[in-house]
Amino acid sequence: MAGDNGKHSVFGDQAGSVELLWGGRERPSRGPKPALSLERITRTAMALADAGGLGAVSMQRVAAELDFTKMSLYRYVPGKSELIALMIDTAMGEPPGVAAPAGPGQDDRGGWRPALRTWATALAAVYHRHPWLLGAAVGPRVMGPHELGWTERALAALADTGLTGGEQLDAVVVVHGHIRNLAQVLASMGLGSARAKAPEEVMSAALNELLAGRADRFPAVAAAVAGAGADATSRNRAGEFGLERILDGLEAYMSRERGGA
Repeated sequence: MAGDNGKHSVFGDQAGSVELLWGGRERPSRGPKPALSLERITRTAMALADAGGLGAVSMQRVAAELDFTKMSLYRYVPGKSELIALMIDTAMGEPPGVAAPAGPGQDDRGGWRPALRTWATALAAVYHRHPWLLGAAVGPRVMGPHELGWTERALAALADTGLTGGEQLDAVVVVHGHIRNLAQVLASMGLGSARAKAPEEVMSAALNELLAGRADRFPAVAAAVAGAGADATSRNRAGEFGLERILDGLEAYMSRERGGA
């Protein structure tokens, strides 16, 4: 896609995704009055992915679900990669609101920490609703307005913390990485099945089975598993525990930097 002054887009062969996500293309350029829409096509593809994973999505399958021919879809979407880009942005949806950050020394209840906590919790819910996002949202690709809006909200929470722009971006990457990693663990454990009620329960059950008759070989693992089983307050908190430690680290870093300044 050519940009201003004849310069080529940095997105190269993903220019079609840029046009669909950011250019507002809706109607096909030729042919009869359209009976489909990008919204309908995208939602149908998402339903297939929610039910059977990303591998269940193909242009042929989406067309069949809509009772149209595959060629009909190409009047709206150039190909599967562009369709997946639309699916990702639609699945992300609007980010949660972020409270105005509190300045140094102010009450944290309206500040960056609860705002990032709310943001992270909402992001975890998105991955839970659409596990296929874990495989779809990887590699070089075009971010849509909804997805970029999530980054905007998280950065807005950190705007008045004293962190540099680069540090703010790094902080968002770290928080996002924690939520994404936990979502991958949950997906690999088959969250939602009868045996996978919570990640800690599944991991504990697996480790207990492996440790049977072998505890003397792995004493540290055995002791940790036994301790976790006896401590009711430590159950089902993998996401919360990790997030709070990340926020603790950010808070300590901000305090140290303010003290140094």
